[in-house]
Amino acid sequence: MNQEQAVDTDLHFHSALRTTAKVVSIVFHPLFVPVYFGWFLIYVLRLFPELDSLQKSLRMIQFVLIYTLFPLATVLLAKALGFVQTVYLRTQKDRIIPYIATMIFYFWMWYVSKNLGFPRESIVFSFAVFLVTGIGVYVNSYFKVSMHALSMGVVITWFLLASLTSAINLGPYLSIALFIAGLVCTARLINADHRPFEVYAGLFLGALAQIIAWIFI
Repeated sequence: MNQEQAVDTDLHFHSALRTTAKVVSIVFHPLFVPVYFGWFLIYVLRLFPELDSLQKSLRMIQFVLIYTLFPLATVLLAKALGFVQTVYLRTQKDRIIPYIATMIFYFWMWYVSKNLGFPRESIVFSFAVFLVTGIGVYVNSYFKVSMHALSMGVVITWFLLASLTSAINLGPYLSIALFIAGLVCTARLINADHRPFEVYAGLFLGALAQIIAWIFI
């Protein structure tokens, strides 16, 4: 079967359920997930105690610019220039340029966070995000891995590893992350955006990227 084609499914879901699945996919889009995670590190775990309110807001703006707006602008520019067919990046070919550009932005984020002395938890996450994007570039040559699942794999594995190594009780947050990951992956399958293998592979590769980052950073 041609990997470039849309995923066919024999299952039919109610339109309300499919709409809900689309909303979930948008809210937890891979371009937004790192920003949510950055907010969690700053305002929930309070890993940047040296920052005042204004500096925390500026740090969040930095996360939004690098993790979301720059990659999004790249996709929109690629669409305007005719390099991609749709901003939804439904084919492997459409994903090549955005993947490579996003990998550069995410490398920049990791490099900056490392040199500015961010907490290790933040540096590890930013490196995992960069690494999983690079993995996405590679596997995109073979199949259309779920980018949503890649991001979820990174997040839930971060919470799992942090729960095992930190004195802070992160169990409730891990449970929430697992619940959200389940929602997101189910949403991708309900809307037939991916085959099950592409979703499971995304979770596995995301987890692998986070484990590598945790060990070597």
